[in-house]
Amino acid sequence: MFNRLRRVVKAFPLLVVIIFAILAARTLIFQPGYFNMHDDLQMMRQLEMEKCFIDTQIPCRWVPDMGFGYGFPLFNFYPPLPYLAGEVFRILGFSFVTTVKLNFALSIILSGVTMYLFSRKFFGRFGGVVSAIFYIWAPYHAVDVYVRGAMNESWALVWFPLIFLYSYKLVTEKEEKLRTNLICLTLSYFALFISHNLMVLIFTPFFLVWIMIHLSMEGKWRRVYHLIISGLWAVGLAAFFTLPAIAENKYTHVREQLQGYFDFTAHFVSLKQLLFSRFWGYGGSIWGPNDGMSFQIGYVLWVASLLVGIFIIFRVIREIKEIGDIGVKIKRNRLLLVTCYLLLVGWFAAFMTHTRSIFVYKLIPVLGYVQFPWRFLTITIFAFSFVAGLLPSLFHSKKSLLNLAYAPFRMVFTSLLILLLVIVSWNYFKPEHGRMGRLTDSEKFSGAAWELQQGGGIIDYLPLTVEMAPVSARMEPVEFIDATGEFSNIVEGTNWIKFNSNASEATIRINVFDFPGWKVFVDGQEVDKFIPKNDKLGRMWFNLAAGEHSIYAKFENTSIRRFSNLLSIFSWTLLLLSAVLQFNSWKKSRM
Repeated sequence: MFNRLRRVVKAFPLLVVIIFAILAARTLIFQPGYFNMHDDLQMMRQLEMEKCFIDTQIPCRWVPDMGFGYGFPLFNFYPPLPYLAGEVFRILGFSFVTTVKLNFALSIILSGVTMYLFSRKFFGRFGGVVSAIFYIWAPYHAVDVYVRGAMNESWALVWFPLIFLYSYKLVTEKEEKLRTNLICLTLSYFALFISHNLMVLIFTPFFLVWIMIHLSMEGKWRRVYHLIISGLWAVGLAAFFTLPAIAENKYTHVREQLQGYFDFTAHFVSLKQLLFSRFWGYGGSIWGPNDGMSFQIGYVLWVASLLVGIFIIFRVIREIKEIGDIGVKIKRNRLLLVTCYLLLVGWFAAFMTHTRSIFVYKLIPVLGYVQFPWRFLTITIFAFSFVAGLLPSLFHSKKSLLNLAYAPFRMVFTSLLILLLVIVSWNYFKPEHGRMGRLTDSEKFSGAAWELQQGGGIIDYLPLTVEMAPVSARMEPVEFIDATGEFSNIVEGTNWIKFNSNASEATIRINVFDFPGWKVFVDGQEVDKFIPKNDKLGRMWFNLAAGEHSIYAKFENTSIRRFSNLLSIFSWTLLLLSAVLQFNSWKKSRM
């Protein structure tokens, strides 16, 4: 009975976190219908991922319905993890409408759980609950889900805490836990790799400094070797996606994503928007301070960070008076050091959203790929939420800032702070107009709604062979250009098409965008394809001799895709073997 009660007590804080997460996702979970969002392609992407699975195109790279039906190398470049998770809901029988909503809700819940696990390691269960709730209810979290519909960025928030947690444990814990922590860190970074490309870019520098802090404190520089192995292993696990995405983006119009509206200089945020404005809207990001969406950090988050900062300053002053050599004290006080670091990270990330930081972007041109500097708010809410976990400790002992040692006062203070955060953010965590609109799968995947999704995001990864993006859906899958004849038995899959033709000598056009990997076979023999200058849509053409023929075109793997797939298979095999060895080792220790 006592052991059961103890398990319940241990699980209670996590249950509280999950309840607060469910409240933040309440409309997603409990209201029927669908909601408006900026990136209204979530159902389409889920549909395309499912078609790939059914057609055994694994990993999914080419999607057949986007690009107005001319096809699109979407998942060769767009991170697939949220849509892989979505397939679990689909297998369980949920509609596409419900799947997308539950997928968003799951990202909110998991982000709270992972922040709890991370913060608990430093601040205990109570501090872990505070950090997790702050992370869940940060206003920018609502922007990601309910305004932007940024599925991938919302999922990226899940992995930040786990990466910091398991890298810390990998450096500090004993040898017997080394393999477990290495595997967990590897999987966490792998998940970030296939959740959001740009989050990897902006998160990694802060992560590297985090590692250096703990390596220098522990003096375990040999653990650098294990950290490098973990990083390379994560790259290997994600290689099927990451390597082709890097190597083959030169075959797309990706650079056009850095021009015009997507030029990062057009999307800096003002100090008023960050700290003082309570404006909330469902519009877009535009040039100047009159954006239709909110970029506030949130009063409660940044004020809480200032409270922690003031506490640290007073603590440092006191230590200087008592000890004199504050440098030694700070190096020994890990909690003080990591809190200081993440406090600085949070404010620096906030600075990176402001126009004053433009010199940093010019010094590091690759940051231009971020497109929207306000994406750095993901780092800000991660850092400030962690720092908030220190708040209960301000009243922990007689040496605290306010000289109050009463646990009830500590509980009341932090509970009121959490309540204030939830109250001021409550109306942010709901769709526009506060309700879902009626929508079914069939309605979303037909008529004008279907055409809008087919053309959505068409410039994102448009093949470089396409000089002019189409403006309407294709009419026929294949056409005769300079001859008459007939086609029969036309069948299309996600990344292939086959048909029979009977005609005189002819030129045939397959109305699919050409891209590295597409091959055309006539009667089992590969033939040359070409794109004439007058075809601005970059489709596949080939010449055909007179008579009856069987034609088969398929999007096959290039050399980099084959290598990446094999590297991932090898990496996952190693992971499975390591997991088995670790399980056997754990089993023996329990005997």
